Amino acid sequence: MASDLLAIARSGVQAAKIGLDLTAQNIANASSAGYVRRTANFREVAQTGGANRTGDLSLSGVRLDRIVRNADAFRQAEVRRTGSDVARGSAEVAGLANIESAIEQSGVYEAIVDFESSLQRLTQDPVDTSLRASVIEKARTMVSTFNIAGQEMAAAGEGLRFAATDGVAQVNRLAQELARTNSRLARASDASSDQTTLLDQRDKLLEDLSGFANIATTFGIDGQVQVRIGGASGEDLVTGTSAATLAIATAADGTISFSVGANPLTLAGGSLAGQQLALTKNAQLQGDLDQLVDDMVTGFNAAQTAGADLDGASGAAIFAGNSAASFELLVDDGRRLATAPAGSPAGSRDATNLAAIRTALAGVNPAGTMDAILFDISGTLAGRNVTLDALQTIADTAKVALSAQAGVDLDQEAVNLVRFQQAFQASGKVMQVASDIFDTILAIR
Repeated sequence: MASDLLAIARSGVQAAKIGLDLTAQNIANASSAGYVRRTANFREVAQTGGANRTGDLSLSGVRLDRIVRNADAFRQAEVRRTGSDVARGSAEVAGLANIESAIEQSGVYEAIVDFESSLQRLTQDPVDTSLRASVIEKARTMVSTFNIAGQEMAAAGEGLRFAATDGVAQVNRLAQELARTNSRLARASDASSDQTTLLDQRDKLLEDLSGFANIATTFGIDGQVQVRIGGASGEDLVTGTSAATLAIATAADGTISFSVGANPLTLAGGSLAGQQLALTKNAQLQGDLDQLVDDMVTGFNAAQTAGADLDGASGAAIFAGNSAASFELLVDDGRRLATAPAGSPAGSRDATNLAAIRTALAGVNPAGTMDAILFDISGTLAGRNVTLDALQTIADTAKVALSAQAGVDLDQEAVNLVRFQQAFQASGKVMQVASDIFDTILAIR
């Protein structure tokens, strides 16, 4: 059958309309997160044969071959990987910053120094009640700052655990959404508009998921994705239309762990990994602070109970507790400070036991230990900030590379608008010419 101009022109109009629609979609979604630019591939329609001409080949217009998403699997995987690293670094830095604030703003170091200074001043006149009262007040302030530091660190840990618990809930939600997307992809027609929309949704869900944990992906021919959480050697999270459940557990020291089913999970990326690292550091610092309190209580009380107070009575314990939260001052009266040796009479000016108390504290070195704790958290935070800056640069580079390949170029789309509009008008003109020719033939007599 010979090709006719009307059919050819009609196919051209339809092709130009599809091109205009895709261009309009690209322009409308230029700033939409997760949108991948579409292009239309067209193919010539060829027919063979005809009456008494079995070997004839005639061109009969154009048809849509497929709609192409300009997606690059490698660049998308790189964006997910680098984004996961940045999310881990950001979450860890935020947690460490809160921990540092909890320790520094409590004023523990300054309170320790003031307490030790008050003991040094007491050596000048060990029977001066005002100096003794000053020691008790400085001790009260020191105890309060330790309590505040313990409470603030506990609050920082609680905030990290709350964020991690919410992150686990988000991972499970995203896994369920991916499973549903896989189900719809299995039923979608190849190269259809519905399939490309589903693929955009799939890729956006994967990017969101990588913000919480490092993942490894395997894609099927139909676009379905299998997801392993924790990397290539991790646990299956999404398989076909099924999604596993991520769980979180809290240990006695406040640290957290993750599991999928009955299998423990180790995360190397994402905000969950960062929060886990920050909680581990918080537990270590809380342990260091609690150990300092325990050493101070033990050392001070041992020396205190070996002497005699201002009334000549045997020295009684001044402090109690074995952690920053449980640290407390047991006496309110400065006369109870046992500055004199055991057996000394009331009002003794002998400061031998006061020297022993100061020596015991020097052995604990509370100011030096506290300074080391502060340096530990500050140094760790500074190092993580440097690492985060480097990771952010790498992630930004990966995003730029993906955007250049898959993003919408408005200048190019403007050219496509003109091109497809002209093609539409040209096909319409062909239809007009075909109609004129047909009318002319009918008018022949």
